[in-house]
Amino acid sequence: MEQQLRGLRQAAFAEIPQAGSVEALNDLRVRYLGKKGSLTAILRGVGSLGPDERPRIGQLVNELRAELESLIHDKAEELKKVELASKIAAARLDVTLPGRRPASGHKHPLTLTLERIKSVFMRMGFDIVEGPEVETDYFNFEALNLPPDHPARDMQDTFYITRDILLRTHTSPVEARTMQSVQPNSPVRIISPGKVYRVDYDATHSPVFHQVEGLVIDKGISFADLKGTLEQFAKEIFGSSVKLRFRPSFFPFTEPSAEVDISCVMCAGRGCRTCKGTGWLEILGSGMTHPRVLEMSNFDPDQVSGFAFGMGVERIAMLVYGIDDLRLFYDNDMRFLAQF
Repeated sequence: MEQQLRGLRQAAFAEIPQAGSVEALNDLRVRYLGKKGSLTAILRGVGSLGPDERPRIGQLVNELRAELESLIHDKAEELKKVELASKIAAARLDVTLPGRRPASGHKHPLTLTLERIKSVFMRMGFDIVEGPEVETDYFNFEALNLPPDHPARDMQDTFYITRDILLRTHTSPVEARTMQSVQPNSPVRIISPGKVYRVDYDATHSPVFHQVEGLVIDKGISFADLKGTLEQFAKEIFGSSVKLRFRPSFFPFTEPSAEVDISCVMCAGRGCRTCKGTGWLEILGSGMTHPRVLEMSNFDPDQVSGFAFGMGVERIAMLVYGIDDLRLFYDNDMRFLAQF
């Protein structure tokens, strides 16, 4: 048995210092000192020895156990230092490397489009006026010549909060508020951008979207002024080669009224799938301010006249960027947004 202990010691002192990892060292600990290890097996055989040999062999076993535990402990500390040094080397910061710029975002395509629209009209002398998104029925409808029983109200599926409070369906209430906040018959030249809300959702409609309404009031304002203003706007947004077409239409707050089309930006007016072969794309509604609207805001239609127009920002953005589904603006898909 003493010879077994010498052989075990020799083997252990040869293997343990060569352990290359903490896992390998743990395997050696189990092999030599575990419940089924080599040294434990020798210790179990001590009971079969005679009374004279048993104490001496038992002492040798205990001494060898202490030696192996000390050897394993020292090796474990060595491996931990090596592992730590390796981690430090891998994580070391090279201060001579060029810095990495943090990822930065950019403006949403709707924001870019709205900024372009604002810029065009501001250069033409328009002021930007904003108003509340939670609006009264009076300013959203009645002040715009839409009394409670007017059938045109059915054209706008409205989010009502109470009978008299609603989420605005257009930004036209800002025009009524502006007219009623200035001296009667004072010149007005504004655009009113902002969010609007309607009960609608498909590839070309969203329950929340953006509009820009415009209003000009002064002495001698004519339909020619309306046409010139919108032609200038269209050419700056869509290019100098774009053509405009005015089609008779109906809006309660303007008379006469007109839908405004541009020559298709996809096919230059030749006819394609986007314009359904017509060569034209509708972009906005417009008209001369209805005399009744002027009167309700204390303007005298015999002294002044005006024109108004309204456009959806999403509609303009879809045409500018060639986007065929309005819902892409609100999906927050980075693959889509990164293009802008």
